[in-house]
Amino acid sequence: MTPRFDLAPPSPDLSATLQACLDNKTKPLGALGRLEALALQIGQVLGSSAPEPGQAHLLVCAGDHGTLRDARGRGLSAYPADVTWQMVENFLAGGAAINVLAREGGMALHIADCGVAHDFAPRDGLIDAKVAHGTASWFDGPAMTPAQCAQALNNGARIARDIAAGGARVLGFGEMGIGNTASASLITHLLTGAPMDDCVGRGTGLGDAALADKKRVLAALAAGYDGPRDAFSVLTAFGGFEIATMAGAMLGAAQSRMLLLIDGFISSAAALVAQAHAPALRHYCVFSHRSQERGHAIQLEHMQALPLLDLDLRLGEGTGAALAWPLVRAAAAILRDMASFESAGVSKA
Repeated sequence: MTPRFDLAPPSPDLSATLQACLDNKTKPLGALGRLEALALQIGQVLGSSAPEPGQAHLLVCAGDHGTLRDARGRGLSAYPADVTWQMVENFLAGGAAINVLAREGGMALHIADCGVAHDFAPRDGLIDAKVAHGTASWFDGPAMTPAQCAQALNNGARIARDIAAGGARVLGFGEMGIGNTASASLITHLLTGAPMDDCVGRGTGLGDAALADKKRVLAALAAGYDGPRDAFSVLTAFGGFEIATMAGAMLGAAQSRMLLLIDGFISSAAALVAQAHAPALRHYCVFSHRSQERGHAIQLEHMQALPLLDLDLRLGEGTGAALAWPLVRAAAAILRDMASFESAGVSKA
């Protein structure tokens, strides 16, 4: 039932060539710091010492969580469940933060309905990847069936491959789904083994009393879970269709030799799942920023990831990925366009 995603590390034979290229640029060794490590990664993934990342694409996956429509779970978010479909409409109208940042960065934006509890009229910019009208409530059993989870993973892989087939070399990830910080907290706890309390944050802005309730509810749900701890089982039990679709899209994009821009806490939960399926995925991932959401640091440490930015963001939508994109472009340009000591006629140290 679990889809297979075979994945090899990108262009390992290029490493020495790329490092020599960077070391021979007109600068002291290592003077551009982490920008050089990023340039090396870009060159490896794109398979070139003169990488042309082109226009970046950004996929925002949306889905509803049935637990938030259950009276027992409504306190998990400061916002009602209907905000999911309302924000999708906002994305499509061009008015959300991610629209603004994607436009500023020249990124192509794709919105995918992976499981929103709402019927959207067909229109440009909206990908129909709906598995169901939201997941089931965790209080009644698994969020989705194994077949639904596999469908969402395969949907994501298909979307990423379709984007890659159009010539895209870089794909960023974002999401929308009221309640998905709770889902990501449970996934993080079960896949990393970190204490449940350390994986739970304020999400949409819960106050102290509501946060304490959220921790109590999620701790009880985690304690009551006696299923397998593999990524597919955990995703089936507590994931959302948007998280599963993102995980599949990350795997499909990496198979297509794309560079992946991972956003914050929710996107990193999808990356946790995807890396468990295919450990080589980590070589394709650029972690855009460190989220203010508490569990994100645990995810990053577990994946041995060092994020590019730390701006106290906790919005999601792919906003961190959009903000990191100019750094990716800059790193690629350093590797591609900066003169060597020989070509510039500059003496070496």
